[in-house]
Amino acid sequence: MAKILDEPRFVCALGASQTVLAIHRAVPIFHSGAGCAARVSGDGSGTGYLATNTLPCSNIGETEVVFGGEGKLRDIIGNSLRVMDGDLFVVLSGCTTEIVGDDIEQVVSEFQDAGKPVLAVSTPGFKGTNYEGHEWVVDAIIRQYLTRLPKGEKIKGLVNIWGPVPSHDPYWLGDFRELESLVRELGLTPNVIFGEHRGIENLNKVPLAEFNLLVSTWVGLDNMKLLESAFGTSYLHYPILPVGAHESSAFLRAVARFARLDPEPVETIIAVHEKEYYYYIERSVSVFFENRTASKMFSTVTTSSRALAVARFLINDFGLMPNKQYLTENVPPEHQERIAGYFRDFNYGIEAEAVFSTDGYLIHRQIEEEYFAGPPLIVGSIFEKQLVKKLSGNFVCVSTPFQQKVVLHSSYVGYHGGLKFLEDLFTGVYQTYN
Repeated sequence: MAKILDEPRFVCALGASQTVLAIHRAVPIFHSGAGCAARVSGDGSGTGYLATNTLPCSNIGETEVVFGGEGKLRDIIGNSLRVMDGDLFVVLSGCTTEIVGDDIEQVVSEFQDAGKPVLAVSTPGFKGTNYEGHEWVVDAIIRQYLTRLPKGEKIKGLVNIWGPVPSHDPYWLGDFRELESLVRELGLTPNVIFGEHRGIENLNKVPLAEFNLLVSTWVGLDNMKLLESAFGTSYLHYPILPVGAHESSAFLRAVARFARLDPEPVETIIAVHEKEYYYYIERSVSVFFENRTASKMFSTVTTSSRALAVARFLINDFGLMPNKQYLTENVPPEHQERIAGYFRDFNYGIEAEAVFSTDGYLIHRQIEEEYFAGPPLIVGSIFEKQLVKKLSGNFVCVSTPFQQKVVLHSSYVGYHGGLKFLEDLFTGVYQTYN
């Protein structure tokens, strides 16, 4: 019997359209039913260069289920190239067209001389989630586009940065900008393909980078290995999204070591940041440590990358104690033991249990049974808001579904990001108890 999943925190692989849309002037073409396309693009992720109601879709129906939809796909690609002002076109397949057996790669191959790159990505929901779909889109970009570019010389100091999954992570854009800023302070040149005005020009520079930097627990790791194989580009896998002084300083040192930079200027940069950071902390120390309604123990209910970032910050920087940490993005089994190990490696010998679960109902029941010293702190999504009210606890919303506030360019990454997280946490405490 099929298992009922309550409150999932991900969408199907077709949601990788968000990754395409995050590349400026890139156009996703859905080879699926209209409902599938509307469902994965209807959360606002299509706004920007393209709005959601302008995205091309083959609108598969009963006729195509019986006779196949390759002809309709051929028409929609041709029409999209004719009327859409894009630099990159990516065809994404849905469940129906995959089951019918449409050969999207064959159809796409007919447009190799179209003057604009057209790529094919198999993204049916039965194959995986949008996190895996994100990897598949990047894989297609590497194999079907970047490897066909003329070879060029490596650019000294150029670093490709990979990390948050675009749009599905509400803080993705601000996080990329903060990671760029930290890397730039080391004297390196960051290269990110996602975000405003960072489209085909940045994409074309990917093979020319001195190294790749992946800031993620697991999403994108296969892409780094492919880039290394295709272009001989080494990569640094830094699994912890740096939040606050402790992790941001460790991040800068790790990148500097990998890039073989002189450590002395790096320590000067870190000293300046930490001096400013702890000045703000000291000014508000009474708010943090004399507030009897604030939580002393916490759980996270979010992606493994976000949960690890928050846990490292709350434990190493702020001295809170962890309960179970619930990782919700359906982490593939081959990554689970390694990721669980990250949660057993905090300062002072502190360990936390990582629970890999996609079922919101079961997660909430377990949290209700846990012991918290005082009001619990739950860091998660809007799904946890009512649970926190029931437990008279504190709450910070950090992940999808997010309907808590508007995020334009905010970030919890870096030194300033750690301060921003504390602002949001204790603002919530005041609003709850005053």
